[in-house]
Amino acid sequence: MSSPVVARTVVAALRAAGVRDVVCSPGSRNGGLSLALAAAHARGDLRLHMVLDERGAGFLALGLAKGTSSTVAVVTTSGTAAANLTPAVAEAFHAGVRLLLVTADRPVSLHDSGANQTTRQWGLFGDLVVGRARIASDSGDEAAWAFVVRRAVALASGVRTGRPGPVHLNVELAEPLVDADLLGPLNDLPVEHQGLPGASAAYRLPTGPRTVVLVGDATPDLGRRARELAESARWPLLAEPSSGARTGQCAITGYRLLLDEAVGQEIERVVLAGHPTLSRPVTRLLRRPEVEVVLLADRALPDDPGQRAVVVADRFEAEPDDSDWLARWQAADAALDRLSGWSARSVAERVWQACRGQQLVVGSSNGIRHLDLAPVVDDPPLTWANRGLAGIDGTLHTAAGHALANDLPTTVLLGDLTFLHDLTGLVVGEGERRRPLRIVVLDDHGGAIFSGLEQGDAAYAEHFSRVFTTPQQVDVAEVARGLGAGVVEVSSLEELDVALGGELQRTTVVVCRLPAC
Repeated sequence: MSSPVVARTVVAALRAAGVRDVVCSPGSRNGGLSLALAAAHARGDLRLHMVLDERGAGFLALGLAKGTSSTVAVVTTSGTAAANLTPAVAEAFHAGVRLLLVTADRPVSLHDSGANQTTRQWGLFGDLVVGRARIASDSGDEAAWAFVVRRAVALASGVRTGRPGPVHLNVELAEPLVDADLLGPLNDLPVEHQGLPGASAAYRLPTGPRTVVLVGDATPDLGRRARELAESARWPLLAEPSSGARTGQCAITGYRLLLDEAVGQEIERVVLAGHPTLSRPVTRLLRRPEVEVVLLADRALPDDPGQRAVVVADRFEAEPDDSDWLARWQAADAALDRLSGWSARSVAERVWQACRGQQLVVGSSNGIRHLDLAPVVDDPPLTWANRGLAGIDGTLHTAAGHALANDLPTTVLLGDLTFLHDLTGLVVGEGERRRPLRIVVLDDHGGAIFSGLEQGDAAYAEHFSRVFTTPQQVDVAEVARGLGAGVVEVSSLEELDVALGGELQRTTVVVCRLPAC
């Protein structure tokens, strides 16, 4: 069999397995896959998104997969191209995101021979994938190759295992890699429908313990279920910005400021959903030996950072709490000092309020922590963040994926270092479909987040700036202009409000000039 036949079969199998979005970066060994995907895109069989570098492609696919709650494939050539997917793969693994990593490779006969762009791709991502598979142009036939692809997509979806995540499909291709048949119609393959396991009965939580519902980074569905539980039981809802639950009558705006106060010390039980990572008071709460922890789950192995959960269930029920427990939290929250003036936190709050009913993607640094104190609002933005590993790389590409996934105006909030980490996210190939982004940059010339950690102590002041703040003097506005984005520079809340209003016609970077950290 030939490599072009493998390429067409892989693309046909992806379509039959329900994959609708494929992200690809240019290369030689994946040339047959690229041509077959381009032809399929032109016919409307699927949507192809081209990204110039593989690291960015991985994060664009990540955003698409999270935004659509579906499996997205990302296709690369061999060698370092495949390895550059690793940051996005690590984030997807820890966040349970459905990615299929299709890496083109040389035939096994060329491995360890010094052949150009040939490395040990089988097992390249180690334990950061939930599964791996391989096919080769010199072994098997179309039915066998389609079977492997179909199984890989099902494994990435977690539909049977309850554990979605990235799956590595290594495709070993011998020359010749392309022919004219790649541009023809795909073979019709049977469409496989995987049924979800039946929902289990709800676990009834006993009344009595003073309970809070704590929601970290979560899927919109899990966040909705957690909020509904809090409201039905009348329990305080402690919800991170990317939880999908930070709204409603039970949501507590300044919850993390209250956890070490008197009302926070009275907590006896936590219903935990999602992946909480934003604050040390939350970490301390989950490790308190006297606090019972139960997990509201949407996957086989839900996160349990305190390693103390006694119950795991897909659904919980509880009788409404008729004590003054919720009212006391609400009163303590209302008594907290409110923010005023020009600061990174006030910028974050204005962005949060301006994006109601829209979509917001937040970088994993101070920005999302400022949002964690933003006032609770009705119809909050659909908020996303890469909190699986909380890395700052790939944020702009991730946001581009979310913008493609959902027909909503999309704003990005991130710091200057996070922005500089992913500048190629502003570069879009000619003819590629992208939705415009409003990118709000908290420009304080460095990494302010470290000042609040142990290394910010005066004892380390001599070296702190160089090794933690990493101050930079890049003119963010000029860089953005050079890469083709619109730019607005603001230095007051009034100017910010204007920049956040109106319909967005092109990707625009709003540079918020803040005091240097």
